[in-house]
Amino acid sequence: MGSSRHIDFYFDFISPYAYVAWAEVQRLATQQGCTLHAYPVLFAALLNAHGTKGPAEVPAKRVYVFKDAFRKAHLAGLPPLTPPPGHPFNPLHALRAVTTLTNAEEQASLITALYRATWAGGGGVETLERVRDVANEAGLAGEEIATRAAGQAAKDAVRANTERALENGAFGVPTLIHDGELFWGVDSLPHLAERIAGKDPLPEDLVARWASLPASAVRPGST
Repeated sequence: MGSSRHIDFYFDFISPYAYVAWAEVQRLATQQGCTLHAYPVLFAALLNAHGTKGPAEVPAKRVYVFKDAFRKAHLAGLPPLTPPPGHPFNPLHALRAVTTLTNAEEQASLITALYRATWAGGGGVETLERVRDVANEAGLAGEEIATRAAGQAAKDAVRANTERALENGAFGVPTLIHDGELFWGVDSLPHLAERIAGKDPLPEDLVARWASLPASAVRPGST
């Protein structure tokens, strides 16, 4: 275990937890000497594929998730969490914009800027014009990025990333994959760090036994 020095990070700007995880995983990758590859995916498509709802679609979760994410952002040393103008919102323009950059440093700068515009009082990223302005403010070629983000190649890239995420077992964001092992949520980052260090305590035989356990009850209405 822990032989690979690479982390895949699947994210959607719609998730405040992925916002916090983005800051944390960059630090983790640097500390552990890992390369980091970020894949923008459509969270809604992951939910649809698994027949589940997002936290914002469950009234009992909606306020709790914001409070929890606010506390996590504070612990991570991020600016006070501020919700975008609307939520859920359409993140596609922002997701597609990220795929237009091949330089890792520029891509990371754009992701950070778009996340701050979404969750740190920046007015949101729902329109292509706003994505362009955020890119410009980050010192990037905003007009060029916006033009490419509106093209078919960027649309196809987000779709391909989402399909790749599903093939790798993703069911939500943030999803992180290291050495073939999937970690979900910002709370999983300490476990990811142990995996990278070759100290994952999880016995493989226990996983196999859990996966093969028969169901002794079925929730009404689930079939």
